[in-house]
Amino acid sequence: MEKQKIYNFSAGPAVLAVDVLKQAAEATVNYNGHGMSILEMSHRSVPIVDMVTETRQLIRQLLNVPENYKILFLQGGASLQFSMIPMNILKDDETADYTDTGAWSAKAIKEAHRYGNVNVVCSSKEAVYNHIPKQFEQSKNQLYLHLTSNNTIYGTQWHEFPDTKGFLVADMSSDIFSRPIDVSPFGVIYAGAQKNMGPAGVTMVIVREDLIGRSERNLPSMLDFAMHADKDSMFNTPPIFAIYVVNRTLHWLNELGGVDAMYEQNKSKAKLLYEEIERNTLFTSPIAEEDRSLMNVPFVFADGGDEAHFLNYCAERGMVTLKGHRSVGGFRASIYNAMPKEGVEALVNAMQQYL
Repeated sequence: MEKQKIYNFSAGPAVLAVDVLKQAAEATVNYNGHGMSILEMSHRSVPIVDMVTETRQLIRQLLNVPENYKILFLQGGASLQFSMIPMNILKDDETADYTDTGAWSAKAIKEAHRYGNVNVVCSSKEAVYNHIPKQFEQSKNQLYLHLTSNNTIYGTQWHEFPDTKGFLVADMSSDIFSRPIDVSPFGVIYAGAQKNMGPAGVTMVIVREDLIGRSERNLPSMLDFAMHADKDSMFNTPPIFAIYVVNRTLHWLNELGGVDAMYEQNKSKAKLLYEEIERNTLFTSPIAEEDRSLMNVPFVFADGGDEAHFLNYCAERGMVTLKGHRSVGGFRASIYNAMPKEGVEALVNAMQQYL
């Protein structure tokens, strides 16, 4: 009897492409015919160094990263970057502007307060983060403006990035590689892998070279961008297996046509789901239409309903991890790059058939 197809709508750790998973499984037994598991191989061996170098090149190619940026593979998730970025580039007497558009933005703000002056230029917290504030005044002496490009919990997304007096710094954990971006206005782009490009364990940081060591603080080596840049992310043993899965994911993305092609697929998937939410009188979206995310789609019952019953109804049909975040309730469909259109169609069918 054929097993039921499972569609994983988790916000993270999230869905990965089937071909990527198969290659990762093979690599755990015999990596590229070397007769050893990738889990056993030295991070300084030629095959592994070559793989990490290739992964960096794929990132540069897919995102058109200029040559004056370093691409680092670090640990600690985006959460560590909330501290690591200001401690590396923001001096004690300098000011950074932060936008408060969700839970992760709020955590970034909390950590940045330790290393300089933080000005929160806007917040949608009182509206339960249901929109992206667009009219706000930035500091005249601003070094950078920080934003979270896509808000995983609340389902909002910056579809256009604001102009800034300094440079932009962005947490792109949940929408990296989902759409084309111009890297040049950004001083730093960072992303935990486990939402849209790989498994938990590795964090990608793209940092402009002139910002490395800018704060002139005497930092622990593991928290110093300069150390990691100088050692090509090999200062300590990096999470090689996680980087390898990112490598395979980026190859998969490249073969599909790159970021531009993926953007069109993502718009098509999101359109399908949002149109059903608008059409179906059982459900509604709490998010301002112009700010709705292409990656994370929260929705709720329009007039009350049994959430557990609907979740079980979907699970019986192979659609899992649709429960909304505990802070907002309802439902949330995370439809990252690797979520096939068939998964979204299955969810739409379930919403249409649910009574």
